[in-house]
Amino acid sequence: MWAAGACCSRQAGEGAAVARTPVKTFQAYLPPAHRTYSCIHCRAHLASHDELISKSFQGSQGRAYLFNSVVNVGCGPAEERVLLTGLHAVADIYCECCKTMLGWKYEYAFESSQKYKEGKFIIELAHMVKENGWD
Repeated sequence: MWAAGACCSRQAGEGAAVARTPVKTFQAYLPPAHRTYSCIHCRAHLASHDELISKSFQGSQGRAYLFNSVVNVGCGPAEERVLLTGLHAVADIYCECCKTMLGWKYEYAFESSQKYKEGKFIIELAHMVKENGWD
C-alpha cells in the first residue's frame, strides 16, 4: 500500500565537507550563524530553525515540533500507527550519535487532509535544546 523511502540520515548538508573538531564528531553540521536545535543528550545538531514547520504537535512525551528536514538522525522500520490525527505509516527516528529515540518520520498519511506531513519529521521537545543565536 505504501513504500518506505530511504532512511532520513544526513538529510541536509549531504556532500558538504565536515569540519574537524576534537569535541563534536557529527555526521553533519549546521551553519554556526543559524539558530539550531540539538540533541539534549549529546548536543548533535538536529535541525535548523529555518526547517521548522509547526510547534503544535504532540509526542508520546509531551510537546513536539514538526520539521521539513533534519540531520544526524537514523530511521527505524516504518509501521502503521493510529496517532491523534488518524492512521499514518511512521518510522521512529533516533540520534545517530547517542542512539536516543527522538520522535518519528511520517512516511505515509492515509487521510488526504494529513498528506502534508509525508516526508516530515517530529522531534519531541524533551530531546531537544536550542543553540546558536537564540535571545
